[in-house]
Amino acid sequence: MIRALIAGYLLGAVPFAVLFGLLSRKNLLREGSGNPGAVNAFRLLGAVPGLMVLVLDLAKGFLAVAFGEAFGGVPGALAAGAAAVWGHAYSPFLLFRGGKGIAPALGAALAVRPVLVALLALVFLIFWAATRRPYRSALLSAALAPLLVLGYSGRLDLALFALFASLPVVHRHLKDWNR
Repeated sequence: MIRALIAGYLLGAVPFAVLFGLLSRKNLLREGSGNPGAVNAFRLLGAVPGLMVLVLDLAKGFLAVAFGEAFGGVPGALAAGAAAVWGHAYSPFLLFRGGKGIAPALGAALAVRPVLVALLALVFLIFWAATRRPYRSALLSAALAPLLVLGYSGRLDLALFALFASLPVVHRHLKDWNR
């Protein structure tokens, strides 16, 4: 289980947005929103690099689940998937700065139970329609994820995965509550 957590965290910690920014001679940590994630990459680097960052960030979560399963079965898969979100949000390669965690969380959820992504997307869209604030909608969706997952699946292990994957997402979105 420890190997699964470490592998997931380190995989999630790879800052693809920053690396693509360096290739374009832009520092995503200092330009735009300062957030080293896919949205800032889209804004500063353009659609193609932004899409590549998004796909790679999704893949971090998805692959972490696969590696975690190899190291520790289903518990390892769930732990590694959540750890990838923590690695993305608190990367040791960026002095524990990082992205907001949405993409690796969705990638991990896709690997665990694809229907969870559809459920969370629906909840996000409902909040977005009501508030027209994407950051607030993301925070509320992430905060409700553990309860939604438990209610939908009835599985405590999946609810704990959702809880631990959503904590860094909620934390990283708090400062943007009014955006």
